[in-house]
Amino acid sequence: MNPRFSRAQRPRRSSAAALVLSLIALVLGLLPAPAAQAASLTEVTGFGSNPGNLQMFRYVPDGLPAGRPLVVALHGCTQSAAAYDSETGWTKWADAWGFALVLPQQRAANNANSCFNWFQSGDFSRGQGEALSIKQMTDRMAADHGIDASRVHVTGLSAGGAMSSVMAAAYPDVFAGAAVVAGLPFDCARSVAEGFSCMNPGSDLSARQWGDKVRAAHPSYAGPYPTMSVWHGTSDSTVAPMNMTELVEQWTQVHGTDTVADVGDTVQGAQHKVYRNGAGAPVVESYAITGMGHGQPVDPGTGATQCGTAGAYVLDVNICASYWIGRSWNLGAPDGGGSLPAPSGLTVTAATESSVSLSWNAVDGAVSYRVLRGGAQVGAPSSASFTDTGLAPGTAYGYAVAAVDGSGAVGASSVSVQATTAGAAHRCYTDNNYNHVAAGRAHQSLGTVYANGSNQNMGLYNVFVTHTLEETAPGHFVIADSGCPA
Repeated sequence: MNPRFSRAQRPRRSSAAALVLSLIALVLGLLPAPAAQAASLTEVTGFGSNPGNLQMFRYVPDGLPAGRPLVVALHGCTQSAAAYDSETGWTKWADAWGFALVLPQQRAANNANSCFNWFQSGDFSRGQGEALSIKQMTDRMAADHGIDASRVHVTGLSAGGAMSSVMAAAYPDVFAGAAVVAGLPFDCARSVAEGFSCMNPGSDLSARQWGDKVRAAHPSYAGPYPTMSVWHGTSDSTVAPMNMTELVEQWTQVHGTDTVADVGDTVQGAQHKVYRNGAGAPVVESYAITGMGHGQPVDPGTGATQCGTAGAYVLDVNICASYWIGRSWNLGAPDGGGSLPAPSGLTVTAATESSVSLSWNAVDGAVSYRVLRGGAQVGAPSSASFTDTGLAPGTAYGYAVAAVDGSGAVGASSVSVQATTAGAAHRCYTDNNYNHVAAGRAHQSLGTVYANGSNQNMGLYNVFVTHTLEETAPGHFVIADSGCPA
């Protein structure tokens, strides 16, 4: 890879240093689902406020029914959505197994080498920049295609892999699983110099330090985190293989397990390790491909486990990463692939202004349960009860529960129940900063606007910056751009 880059300015924010970091150039069997056919990659516009100024492309097999999974696939530097769909095998499995694909695409105006800006806090923070743009793409897919919100996954190569780490950390309530290919741990760099160091030779932090970075991305979150699959070549000179070790440390720590693998085997020549949580479910896995450089592993051919077309940073190393990643996510299976029956007797036992407590009848053979709120997973208790916290007052929520067996397969979901939290519902207001101040929801000091009550920085005092404010108590407002109630 040639490390030269353009010094073009980025119109969205002054970030010449961010463009410099583009030289980092992080370039980057299941049974088939019935009758989904090949489609085409199409661009989607109007998918939200799009603060990251990204493009959205999607691939939806013809006749795809509602309730199927979604995979968000993020390209590497110098690549595009069209160069990352079929070449890596994802469209093949979308057709064969029946799921939808979203392929975000970077703009050259944002980054000279079309790298996702995983290294900028304004792009890797929840509710901001490129991270929020990608989340808004999943919202659009839910609205348009009725995807299963509890089976949304994210993967990417190099810069896209680093951005996959971002999405797993910033939106653990959205993604059930993540796969990082030749990428980096979350919050590994916040400057050009740190980016170089993180990329090669790598940043050596303790597992606890790495885990704290993930938890800080969404401090109020108390639900389950996405599973993590890490892929890396042992001869990668662009992103040092040490990053695979650090990623495993980060996500095993987040999942509360150790860094001693519970399974160690070889899959098509790759060194494969699996790390299980206390309930015995696989939560982290790694694939080290001997002799592979920087790129996405593919195995061109028509065999049951083969996929892809070799090219720049798409490497024929006799293993198809997208196949094994998709298999670990049970993409081809209905209801998560499990055989356990739906739990019965789901009941709301209590509700406060910020919490809902549930109970149900235990299922024989279940090692844990998947609790769904509005279709998204919010809990994974080992017993037949759960309290969902951090809710908004005066708001109705729908819940369902599914049993999980010892292999991690999820069974059928229960009949849903409705619960309404106590108190009055929070009010939300979306407007520009000038109008927020005029309405008494915010105040300005020296040209900067701050939310009343929380005193959160809302940016410049003008009509061009827009935020959503949530009134969580009389006269107390918080920024709720990522969703209201927050």
